[in-house]
Amino acid sequence: MDWTRAVDGYCERLGPEFWSEPLNAVTNAAFVLAAVILWRRSFGFGRVLCAILAGIGVGSFLFHTVAQPWAGVADVVPILIFVLVYIYAANRDFWRLSVWPALGLTALFLPFAAVTAPLFGLIPGLGGTASYAPVPLLIAIYAVMLRHRAPDTARGLAIGVAILLVSMMARILDDPLCALLPIGTHFIWHLLNATMLGWMIAVWTRHVLAARQAGR
Repeated sequence: MDWTRAVDGYCERLGPEFWSEPLNAVTNAAFVLAAVILWRRSFGFGRVLCAILAGIGVGSFLFHTVAQPWAGVADVVPILIFVLVYIYAANRDFWRLSVWPALGLTALFLPFAAVTAPLFGLIPGLGGTASYAPVPLLIAIYAVMLRHRAPDTARGLAIGVAILLVSMMARILDDPLCALLPIGTHFIWHLLNATMLGWMIAVWTRHVLAARQAGR
């Protein structure tokens, strides 16, 4: 595989130049901004997630400027790390699991995604966004299962699902609307994703703080 070949996967990109996707590149600052804002309000795993969130912005910026396969890896890997760390934090703090059960349940996300992503891929028009679809599905499952045990947290997770679904729609529509909207809609995916991931960190933080207060 040629790790340095040019990649043209988005409506906004018209050439191989560094700034060929200005909106897609600049809007990655939203991830870093969300991380900085939440860092001051977070602790423990919240701050770990903030650091990864900033890494998502950096990786995505590289992919939308350099636009080569190696940068694509830098774009995707921090997202996967964020998902896995968040699932672990949720398993530990939402379900009050000890380390090894929380890790084991977290590891199950990989086969869960491997099975469900191809099924989502059968949906016409979903395209590459199908690889992200297992995430809102899993969050929705957690929201339903937590609705009695932690209703405020379940509500927060449901809101996260709603934001992510709108975000995914922006990603899906980037190519179909390209002729009508030359700047594309992928930059909206960045802005909404930064909002959603920041929101998810806030949901975790509020849950842990409420649990600590209740334990006094």
